[in-house]
Amino acid sequence: MATKSFIDPDFATRLRKASMGDLVIATTSEDDEAVAKAVAWLGDKDVAVSGDAYIFKHTLNPKYISFFFQTELFRSQKKSRITGAKVRRISGESLAKIRIPVPSLEEQARIVAILDKFDTLVNDLGSGLPAEIKARRHQYEHYRDRLLTFREAA
Repeated sequence: MATKSFIDPDFATRLRKASMGDLVIATTSEDDEAVAKAVAWLGDKDVAVSGDAYIFKHTLNPKYISFFFQTELFRSQKKSRITGAKVRRISGESLAKIRIPVPSLEEQARIVAILDKFDTLVNDLGSGLPAEIKARRHQYEHYRDRLLTFREAA
């Protein structure tokens, strides 16, 4: 991946920084869906973060926690905690009250691997579509061979 935009280096020195593995969470939006939208920062260098975002430092698998922020369980918990009329926002105190299921790190890694694979299949036509075609071909051959195997009459 490549950086898509930059800010003035002098301005960046005055901003907070997210480190590798931190979750960067949007605090404001014009709609409830985008409030508390989060992304795991996986870059190897710190990144400057806007004042309209929280930085969640944690010991969880960064992608696991990022995936959790996309779940219905998360959305249902944040819904009642969003405030504001035209500009919708969520406070750090409200986010701190959201309960996050925390399996072992090994289980988090397993969940991330499964979801990453599905994400690739669904969103990356270059690799996902050929993999899906290959899987369907194997499935077809399996059922063809099972359905067209007959026992000889004795």
